[in-house]
Amino acid sequence: MMKNIGLIIELNNGKIKETNFGMITLARAKNTELFAIVIDADTGVLKEDLESFGITNIIDVMLPEGQQNNPVICAKAIITAIKVFNISLVCGLSTAKGKDLLPRIAAFMEAPLIMDCHAIDPEQNLVKTSQYSGKTIATIKLTGEVLILGVRPNAIAPLKAHTSARIVPVELDEKNLVSKGFKVIKTSETDESKNINLADADVIISGGRGMKNADNFDILSKCAEKLTAAVGASRVAVDAGWVPYSMQVGQTGEKVSPLVYIACGISGSMQHFAGMKTSGMIIAINTDATAAIMSNCDYYVKADALEIIPELTKLL
Repeated sequence: MMKNIGLIIELNNGKIKETNFGMITLARAKNTELFAIVIDADTGVLKEDLESFGITNIIDVMLPEGQQNNPVICAKAIITAIKVFNISLVCGLSTAKGKDLLPRIAAFMEAPLIMDCHAIDPEQNLVKTSQYSGKTIATIKLTGEVLILGVRPNAIAPLKAHTSARIVPVELDEKNLVSKGFKVIKTSETDESKNINLADADVIISGGRGMKNADNFDILSKCAEKLTAAVGASRVAVDAGWVPYSMQVGQTGEKVSPLVYIACGISGSMQHFAGMKTSGMIIAINTDATAAIMSNCDYYVKADALEIIPELTKLL
């Protein structure tokens, strides 16, 4: 029996985020049909990219005017698409947006939800996710008419599978798109093209206690510009008020899977390691050769990051 899989596509300035393609690759399986759920975008422009990764149906969801930033309205619109197209498995990215949206969908539908998945078996309804600070990998079997999954960005490399897709609009009943008790008062607009999100980054350079103060994080930012990288931080740096929480990598921060992770002045506690252990390559810079990060990396430099990083930036 054919299973319909819905994939909530995240966009950045009208373009598909690269991390979506890994999610699509992860969800592909035999006896499945892939539905890309696209919200408030020009689906015609996105069609070719989605087709190249095996999408056969592009669901065009247009929200009512003025409701584009309301996650409750967005969740209800997606639920309408799920029901219209008989979708039994829904995937979205475990990003800030996904963490806001997917639990709402699961709650409204009373459906099981697993976040931060890095492996999916759609035929057996099995998923894998890390637990206990990354000490173990849990394989979970889900049951229910509709299953909701949050996929860890960069969990696997995207792999193309060319096909052809049709664009299908979904009609929304605005009477059902009611957001009781929730109203968006103001939205702070940022130019995402100038900032690389931690969850989406291929390269991350992070700082910890060894950065010594907030001003020294500018050293990492300058290097990150040359590397087209995102800047992260340990919990120590966040708790000290040097950088905002949005930059925190770890068990209580963002869980990331970049191709390269550069840890600068970070001791490498179990909590921090849990958030970046799935990185493709880990490079550590630390003055303490006995720091935990030194035994949990691919390459290390026993040196002061405040001296090494400016020199690296010059070379780049």
